[in-house]
Amino acid sequence: MLTSLAYIFILGMSLGWIFNKLRLPALLGMLITGIILGPYVLNLLSPSLLNISVELRQVALVIILMRAGLALDIKDLKKVGRPAILMCFVPACFEIAGMILIAPKILGISILEAAIMGSVVAAVSPAIIVPKMLYLMENKIGTRKSIPQMIMAGGSVDDVFVIVLFTAFTTLATGGEVSAGSFVQIPVSIVTGLILGIGVGWALSAFFKKFHMRDTIKVALMMSTAFLFLAIEGWLKGLVAVSGLLAVMAMGATILKTYPLLANRISPKFSKLWVGAEVLLFVLVGATVNIKFAVAAGLAAVAVIFFVLIFRMVGVFVCMIKTKLNMKERLFCMIAYLPKATVQAAIGSLPLAMGLDCGNIVLTVAVLSILITAPLGAFGIDMTYKQLLVPKGKGKEKDEQIPSDYLGEFGEENKNE
Repeated sequence: MLTSLAYIFILGMSLGWIFNKLRLPALLGMLITGIILGPYVLNLLSPSLLNISVELRQVALVIILMRAGLALDIKDLKKVGRPAILMCFVPACFEIAGMILIAPKILGISILEAAIMGSVVAAVSPAIIVPKMLYLMENKIGTRKSIPQMIMAGGSVDDVFVIVLFTAFTTLATGGEVSAGSFVQIPVSIVTGLILGIGVGWALSAFFKKFHMRDTIKVALMMSTAFLFLAIEGWLKGLVAVSGLLAVMAMGATILKTYPLLANRISPKFSKLWVGAEVLLFVLVGATVNIKFAVAAGLAAVAVIFFVLIFRMVGVFVCMIKTKLNMKERLFCMIAYLPKATVQAAIGSLPLAMGLDCGNIVLTVAVLSILITAPLGAFGIDMTYKQLLVPKGKGKEKDEQIPSDYLGEFGEENKNE
């Protein structure tokens, strides 16, 4: 396993650096590293590491969502209001509807199979958009209208909504019944996740104010608590729906609200943790990619992915109706909501494991959606934020200035060293 970790970090960071120098997203280099090292190409990763890859990816997600929570000011989110709520489910619904309309005709699958496929590919990737939105927030780009906050918050809840739909559709496909209670889990998991995160965040703030300890110990306690949130989600499954990842972000946001001095002090520590966690996350996501399936799918599957992305962008545009955002800002939101990676890697193979007839094609489309949208969305954000979010008189807007030292993903983290 140690040798595998050496391969992951050395090759992953090297390819990430090369892609960054080519003005391409570093994560694309990390995904390619995973494909090369993974079981479907060179098979250099130890089985013991691959067996715990889901847990390792969750650790990386916890780190980035904790960092997001510590930067998410509730006042900014309140300013956004309705669009932030709509972004949690409307774009995903549009994409699933597009898949149901298009996939049966192009791929020759049933409507229910298309719904399963749509629920797999509809989730946006917080692991991609959260770091980029954090960069914009730290540099006061688009924050006057709370654009990064809206995208970051919506993307984090979007996954909860999509996974519940995926569970409902696969239950139908395996001969089970779906009750109205299945869909009630969506708002219940959001509310319980928020209550859990806010309550624990408030308790931790009070504890840290009363008992003095090193910030490193506080980070360790917060990480341990976040892992317990994920465990609680599993323990209560079937009894009460809880979103563990949402609780993580809510805990961070509560600490920022109740103890801003501490939040500002420990946030850079999570930024440093993310440097290594980012490499691990995207290399392991790449390792799940079966390149043979991707090649065998051909242009038909690629065409389906691009068609449903159009539906998704329309869904994002609908969320922006009657807002103060101009057309350029709305276009940026549409681009920023494209990337997919972690949810597709986590659930893309489940229909195949369940023995569903559509298992292979669902996995193939999930793999292709990662390969296409992860670099497309990341690259799109990097290449358009200056043109779409910053006014022409960029020096006149205090909170809309372009940082002169922008160096991409690796450069962003190195600034915090």
